Amino acid sequence: MAVEVLLPKIGLTMQEGTIDEWLVPVGAAVAEGDALLRLATDKVDVDVEAEAGGLFHPVVPAGVTVPTGALIGWLLAEGEQPPDPAGTPMPAGSGAGAGASLPALNGTDAGAAPAVPSLDGTDADAAPAVPSRNGTADRLLSSPNARRVATAADVELTAVRGTGPGGRIVSEDVEEFLAALPGDLGTPVPPDGTSSSPLVRKLAKERGIDLSGVNGTGPGGRIRRSDLDAVTAAPPQNVAPAHRDTAPRPGDVLPLTGMRGTIARRMHASLQEMAQLTHGYEVRMDAVVSLRDRLKEEWADSDLPVPSVNDFLMKAAALALREHPLLNATVREDGVHLLDGIHLGFAVAVPGGLMVPVIEDAVQLPLSEMARRSRALAQAAREGRISPAQLEGATFTVTSLGGYGVDFFTPVINPGNVAILGVGRLRDGVEWSDDRPLRTRVLTLSLTFDHRAVDGAPAAEYLRTVGELLRRPLRLLV
Repeated sequence: MAVEVLLPKIGLTMQEGTIDEWLVPVGAAVAEGDALLRLATDKVDVDVEAEAGGLFHPVVPAGVTVPTGALIGWLLAEGEQPPDPAGTPMPAGSGAGAGASLPALNGTDAGAAPAVPSLDGTDADAAPAVPSRNGTADRLLSSPNARRVATAADVELTAVRGTGPGGRIVSEDVEEFLAALPGDLGTPVPPDGTSSSPLVRKLAKERGIDLSGVNGTGPGGRIRRSDLDAVTAAPPQNVAPAHRDTAPRPGDVLPLTGMRGTIARRMHASLQEMAQLTHGYEVRMDAVVSLRDRLKEEWADSDLPVPSVNDFLMKAAALALREHPLLNATVREDGVHLLDGIHLGFAVAVPGGLMVPVIEDAVQLPLSEMARRSRALAQAAREGRISPAQLEGATFTVTSLGGYGVDFFTPVINPGNVAILGVGRLRDGVEWSDDRPLRTRVLTLSLTFDHRAVDGAPAAEYLRTVGELLRRPLRLLV
């Protein structure tokens, strides 16, 4: 009996995901628990395991973004055919008949390839028409990425054999076709003289691989995608070191997809739906700096992590929420809901955007444990190892730009919260005592709050409480 493979919902806020890569070939036998696909969500990339065994039959190609719960494949018995022969995704439980296409979130047909005008005014992404047996024109089934690769290599898709669902041509088919060509037909040779397709060069750039040091296994030494995969999986013995240049350059187009697109949508919605206002507040940090220096000496021979300045600030922010519960709340249709737990999110910059790991029950943790957890979560986020559960449930967020030399900024509230605390750089200040200037250590806090839930005075009182805790930081250790 055919078993549906549905796009899982990972986390409460996930609405869609992108199939980054199918990890098993079409028709392969998989067992329950085998890794089936690599899923890219708005927060994290994860491997999704098969929930049953069978012969794998995908119905959407890699690179497609679909809503949660959508049908993306089948697990079949030996000799069994998929119930949907057209190979198009269907919403789970929709009762759609064979060949029904999945409506996209914008109301268009997600199964149809989007049209992208080319430089000459033609539709570069439209599937080419091929003559049918009765003399009429049919559409050649092909993925948008396959058409882009073919266009870049000047290849006619009618010459390519499709291996995707229903004979659909995917980018790997074009890549295999190019690899089988003699010499470098259809593919311009890059300046370094290596023989490879546009797709291989794109993947090599993304992975930071210098193609001049890769041994190609295709005809005439042509570098294939499998050669890049082997380099990525194996120790870099046959690859020269390459400089990974990921900085955007003038003329680049950065698509609002994946994490970048999610951040754009969430931040725009945040500013559209909330009445946001920011207070700036300078706090004295002399006592925190002094205590931290003492801890460096006293904990030098222990396994306790020395808290950073941000750790002190996060603990103070959490403790202050106990006295000011209006800042630890969420706005719903029926009113402002004050939340029981204090779960502290903190922003971590990662390639392509940022993540907000969550320290649960932050008030209950001693400062050393908060420091340990914040470091572990930040490292996991930067290395792509963080789980969706560790990114859910923040009731208040702290974000710092002090390390970039920023004194004051206006952070945007994480949707679902009513406030976010920005932290500026630690800097020298001056305080007068009996007409004598005294050097101090200060930083500026930037509290953005939703004026629907909190007025200016309570927000200012919260900042004052945070400042008082930082002036006497011994209370933050426990």
